[in-house]
This record gives sequence, structure tokens and C-alpha cells, in this order.
Amino acid sequence: MRVLRPLLMLLCLMAPQAFADGLFQIEVIVFRQAGEALSSSQPAPDDWAVGAAPITGNERGTALDGEAAKLNPGNGYEVLLHKAWAQNLTAAPSKAALSTGNEQFGHFPVEGVVSLSEQQRLIDLEADFWINRFDSDGLLTGSERVRQKTRLKPNELTYLDNGSLGVLVKITQP
Repeated sequence: MRVLRPLLMLLCLMAPQAFADGLFQIEVIVFRQAGEALSSSQPAPDDWAVGAAPITGNERGTALDGEAAKLNPGNGYEVLLHKAWAQNLTAAPSKAALSTGNEQFGHFPVEGVVSLSEQQRLIDLEADFWINRFDSDGLLTGSERVRQKTRLKPNELTYLDNGSLGVLVKITQP
């Protein structure tokens, strides 16, 4: 029994941290608002996803389909990316790489990284997306960029505005 006491005490000390971390469902919609696309001063970097894990294998069904349906051309919007995935969140930031469309020389029409960390019941989010344009040979000719940081509450829909581009984010804990 004496051998088990130190082990039980160690488990009790580690348990609060283990229960603080958890699996979350993250959903992101990137869209263009009415008006002309703005060019970035530079194209998306070749290492746009450095340090980020692809969401492949963790993708989930989307829940914000009603909101995405309202972002239609008749209302002056265009949905560029709509993805949902499961991810464990801790106090240490973790990055997820998202993309949509056909890859051309290492780039996608829409590509980006979402960095998330859980901080005392709130979530720190950094979103960095590139909307790319390609020439007829598939070479990257220009990009629009939306990059925002925010702290959000789980289960609330959050809107990030960046001129001609916008991002909707909702993070829930199942």
C-alpha cells in the first residue's frame, strides 16, 4: 500500500490539468464580401502551413450550414471555405492547416492556418488565410489575406472582419 500512495498522489496532482484540456469541434467559414477583391502586397508564402497539422482525418460535419447559406451572391457574399474538425485544445497553442480547391505548385485557391489555445474557459484564436489567384499555367499571381487574433467564448459564433474578407468561427465542446 505504501508504494501506491505516492502514485495516487501524483495522479491526483495531474488530474486537474488532464480534465482542463479537451476535445473541441471547430468550424470556420471564410467568405468574401461584396466589392472588388483587394490584393495583398505579396503572394502567399510557400511555407504557409509551417508548423500546422492538416485537419485530414479529423474533419466533422458542418453545423453552420444555415449561416453559410445566407452568405450567397444574392446577399453580396461568396463562401470561399467552410470546414469543421475536431481538435484537442490545451494552454499551448496548436495549429491546424486548412485548404480547399485544387493544389497548384504547393498552393490552394484558399489556404490558411488556425492557431488555438484554451485559456481559463476562453479560447485564443489566430486565423491567417490566403485567397490566391493563379494564371493559366497554375502559377500564383496574387493573394488576398485575412489575419486576425481574438479571444472568444466557446459556443458563441464569432465574426472576424478584414475589409473585403470575413471569417465566422464557432468552437463547441461536445
